[in-house]
Amino acid sequence: MGKHESFLRSHDLAELSVPGVVVEKRPARTPDGGQAAGLYNAWIRLDNPEQYNSYTTEMVKGVILAFRAASNARDVNCVVFTGSGDKAFCTGGNTREYAKYYAGRPQEYRQYMRLFNDMVSAILACDKPVICRVNGMRIGGGQEIGMACDFSVAQDLARFGQAGPKHGSAPIGGATDFLPVLVGTERAMATCVLCEPFSAHQAYYMGVLTDIAPALKVDGSFIANPLVETGRVHDEYGRLVFGTPKTGAALKAGKELLARGAIDLSLLDAKVEELCAKMLLTFPDCTTKTLEELRKPKLEAWNRNKENSRAWLALNMVTEARAGFTAFDAGAKDDREVDFVLLRQKLAAGEGWVGELHDAIQPKSARKAT
Repeated sequence: MGKHESFLRSHDLAELSVPGVVVEKRPARTPDGGQAAGLYNAWIRLDNPEQYNSYTTEMVKGVILAFRAASNARDVNCVVFTGSGDKAFCTGGNTREYAKYYAGRPQEYRQYMRLFNDMVSAILACDKPVICRVNGMRIGGGQEIGMACDFSVAQDLARFGQAGPKHGSAPIGGATDFLPVLVGTERAMATCVLCEPFSAHQAYYMGVLTDIAPALKVDGSFIANPLVETGRVHDEYGRLVFGTPKTGAALKAGKELLARGAIDLSLLDAKVEELCAKMLLTFPDCTTKTLEELRKPKLEAWNRNKENSRAWLALNMVTEARAGFTAFDAGAKDDREVDFVLLRQKLAAGEGWVGELHDAIQPKSARKAT
């Protein structure tokens, strides 16, 4: 024990031990690969791969505690926020928990949203640089907590996007605050309203990512995502096509390549370590102040809206969120959306949510469950 360590006080809220959240200190390395003795990078990992690293209520608590502890840790250089496996960083809140517990219980969901807001705020208030290591899909609430981070580095098979208006919510857990800052109002509008996923290559081109790395290895060599256009080409309208999905024969060939290959995230890890190493060679307090200043546009929007958003999301659990999360949880894999046309027709005819409307609009595969 060092001569100063015996009287140092802990500023952590509680000891961290939460199923579904793994915290690890990894030795910090210099740009030449050497180890910086006594210094670390804190890795916070969402560990619910069976449900695409969606966060439960308990996991949200764990993330809050983990970020507070990493922020306080005197020996931590950077925080790396990631998920288990290679399928998903995070797909948002746990829809099973939403459908089975929170649907129809707005007061309970309001309490849950206090925790969610605190999780986003804990990321935005971390005294250390926060890197989102995007190991797979970053969708819905996963995209929101990812955008709260300072840097994002992704494997190039990852997909990004929002899901709110398709599944009974609004992307007001950060997306409507952060996306206009990152990509501009028009692209934010299209992303949040239409809920169309986009590739890592598109995300990089739009300015959502700091860097990308190939993850597919075919015959021993890394190749770029074979399912999307990775070159700078133009479509029939003269628009620049970069990272858009391939179609027809090109898509078929890409799928065949994907099936032949194996996922390897070593290049992603190398990119993350490289970024951590670069920040190691900066003045820590100057870096923290720079982070605080650059976070202001996101923080100002977030703090202005988060409580109103929390209240609206809670009340929405009685109507559209209840219907949407029930459909997603009970429906078949390819049949998880309500009948939007029927819903609009019933509302236009003056039918209220109290009654048969909820059950009538459920997908066919989910109606028995309701």
